[in-house]
Amino acid sequence: MVFGFATPAALLIGTPSWKSTLLLAPVLIYYVLMKLRLVVEHDSETKRWAAFFPELPGCASAGDTEDEAIQNAKEALELWFEPAPVDLPAGAKVLEVALT
Repeated sequence: MVFGFATPAALLIGTPSWKSTLLLAPVLIYYVLMKLRLVVEHDSETKRWAAFFPELPGCASAGDTEDEAIQNAKEALELWFEPAPVDLPAGAKVLEVALT
């Protein structure tokens, strides 16, 4: 295992959508290693706390307390990165790219 994930060979055996699983591994590794900014602010009108990730459109949450807003935002982050099934056409290439 690398970073707590199964090796690509292990992913091929007994996995119905192994192509999607192989695509997911780099995303999960990136997600585990990256750091994001979380903006947390109190809304005086609603008397609640809002939390959002500026770099991730639509990834936001709220809570009655600051701590609750942060915990809810972490859950929203996990859901934002939840993979969608990907069907690859024959001959398609999967590439990994990095920002330098």
